[in-house]
Amino acid sequence: MSESRYDVIVVGARCAGSPTAMLLARRGYRVLVVDRATFPSDTLSTHLVHPPGVAALRRWGLLDRLVVTGCPPIHTYEFDFGALVLPGAPGTEAEPYAYAPRRTVLDAMLVDAAVEAGAEVRVGFTVSGLVFDDAGRVVGVRGRGPWGPEMTERARVVLGADGLHSLVARAVDAPRYDEHQKLMVGYYSYFSGLEMEGVFKAHSRPYRSFGAWPTHDGLTLVGGCWPFAELNDIRKDIEGNYFKNFTLAPAWAERIREAKREDRIVGAALPNFFRKPFGPGWALVGDSGYCKDFFTAQGISDAFISAELCAASLDDALSGRVPFDVSMAAYQSARDRHARPVYDFTLQVSTLDPLSTDFEKVLEGIDGNRQGMDAFARVNAGVTSMEQFSADWGPSPAA
Repeated sequence: MSESRYDVIVVGARCAGSPTAMLLARRGYRVLVVDRATFPSDTLSTHLVHPPGVAALRRWGLLDRLVVTGCPPIHTYEFDFGALVLPGAPGTEAEPYAYAPRRTVLDAMLVDAAVEAGAEVRVGFTVSGLVFDDAGRVVGVRGRGPWGPEMTERARVVLGADGLHSLVARAVDAPRYDEHQKLMVGYYSYFSGLEMEGVFKAHSRPYRSFGAWPTHDGLTLVGGCWPFAELNDIRKDIEGNYFKNFTLAPAWAERIREAKREDRIVGAALPNFFRKPFGPGWALVGDSGYCKDFFTAQGISDAFISAELCAASLDDALSGRVPFDVSMAAYQSARDRHARPVYDFTLQVSTLDPLSTDFEKVLEGIDGNRQGMDAFARVNAGVTSMEQFSADWGPSPAA
């Protein structure tokens, strides 16, 4: 242990890696963050930071930095089911807004915050593999920057924050559990001339969904979703199918015709799983340890929450207050308790199945009821669980 140059090496500098590095560096640990990307740079994303994620930015002293970039606040989530339209407030009095920043802005801001906290950050650095000791414990990484030879850096813990296809997770063969197949495929682009006025708007139709929300530079992200079983057909004409979706809501289709698409159409389909997030000398945070369909747009907020949980447990372990396995098992338990309600809700709604008769009646019952509509918006924002909503207002979509 004494020969390690760093306490923690974080592989991946985006929404999970940089916050974890920042929090550990603020506690006085020697942290190295590496990422093959440079910043600012873009990545596939829903962009949404729901109120629980916004609260994390506030706790870290970073929310004001985001606000001054001109990212518009989102005060209303509106759900259009055809004959039924339900607008509601996604947040609470303490944290009323969501935000949907471009990743070129958000990720660069998080990297800067990690550096300011004292972490060393190397961008354009590609990790080629992990370093193990004779007992099979992870003790470092091998990799290289844009120029120069391959090098080895050692640490007491290597933290994988490198996303769905995590090299760290694959190198240690991190076990998966509660796996579910891909349920949905989605594509999105950006439009100008489509003012949302602080509203996240989602349209749901049987086996189809599409929505829009404001982001930086006066642009609106507009996405469409289909069942994963239709992926091959959708790929045959992505642009045609993307715009065809909007015809299911004629008023929205008219708005899209009057707006201007400013970028290419991109998309993805995600699996659903948990990974065991720790082992001898390694840990996982963010999508590398827990991934789900992006339909509920919880990835960034969950990354922030898991960063806080992971940093706290690593602090307990690195300080010697709690044995590593005990501390990190507590992290896994806390992460899963937080993630489970949203994970289960995501699995329910990402099938894009038509509303059940019982749940349709629940939604009809809250139409015009401010408390009920706010409660439904907060489920979709990850503020309230579907279990709690069902207890207060009626059966869930899975009933």
